This record gives sequence, structure tokens and C-alpha cells, in this order.
Amino acid sequence: HAKRYFQKHQDGLGRRLSHRRDEQLARKALALAGDPGLVLDLPCGAGRFWPMLAEKPNRVIIGADNSESMLKVAQQLQPADVVKRVQPLHTSAFEIALPDNAVDSIFCMRLLHHVGDAQHRLAILREFERVTRDSVIISLWVDGNFKAWKRKRSEQKRGQQGYQNRFVLPAATVEKEFEQAGFRIQEQL
Repeated sequence: HAKRYFQKHQDGLGRRLSHRRDEQLARKALALAGDPGLVLDLPCGAGRFWPMLAEKPNRVIIGADNSESMLKVAQQLQPADVVKRVQPLHTSAFEIALPDNAVDSIFCMRLLHHVGDAQHRLAILREFERVTRDSVIISLWVDGNFKAWKRKRSEQKRGQQGYQNRFVLPAATVEKEFEQAGFRIQEQL
């Protein structure tokens, strides 16, 4: 599963372009956050953002994931010069195995759109607020754009079929949740 996840984001032109766009937005977000020196990548998955995070030569990266298999695959498949700069950490986003104010920034790509329950999102955000001393960079699916409209239309056509693992959230809802957790929104990209 972990190897398939790594390959998925490189499969086909559309996914490669989407990944490049994710990296472009992430670079901009990191610059807005002051190019943090100590970054927690959670969940890091198969490490697909490690090479981009390692572009800043003196940045320390903690690659964290709830799946030990993902961490192993990331260490096997990412470039060796990048891997040696990443400290792996097996942990949960609900209870991060780091002390208060441990990192400059938390880099969280593609997690919160998998969390449909508002209380679970809030628990994660509060844990992020505890662990970071400065910023959190989050990507998630919100309403108000073409992809969200397309996803909603697709869900309406096929109907709810069992477990749903991706959610398009109202932007106003998640913005309130960010504020409830103690964050101030600096920028939306």
C-alpha cells in the first residue's frame, strides 16, 4: 500500500502537474511563514514533499506518520541526500510525540480533507497548536472552486456508498475551527 501511494502521485501527467502545483503553493506558504528552520511534516506519507522541504539547506525536517510502513517506504524511495536530513517519527496527529512548542512550523498536506468529524479536526488542530511555536501550513479541500464543485457533483451522482474518506468542507467552517484552536489565518492560497 505504501509503495502504491508513492507511485500514485507520479502516475500520469495530471497527477504530476497537480503535484507540481502543490509544491508551488507549498513553497509560497513556507516563504510566508518565514522559511522555518525546523519543520514537522505530518503526515509525511511516502515523503513526497521531502525534496521540496529540503531545498532550504539548513532546514531540519521531522518526517512523521502514523504508518511505520509509510516511513520505511519514504526512507527507501526518496533520494538518499534528502533522507539523511529527515528525522523519522512514528506518531499520531491526535497525540504528537513531541513536547510543547517543539517545531517552528507544521507542514500538513492532505490530511484534514480525510477528517469528516469536526471534533476530530479540532482535536488535531489543538494538538498542532500545542506543538508549533510559530505556524501551521495546511492543505485541504474547501468549497468555492471548480474541483470542489466537481467532487460534489460526482458524490451526488453516485450517492453515499459506505465509508467516505475525502470531504469538501465549507471554508467558513474550517476557518472557525482554526480560530477555535487558537490560530490566526495569515493567508489563503
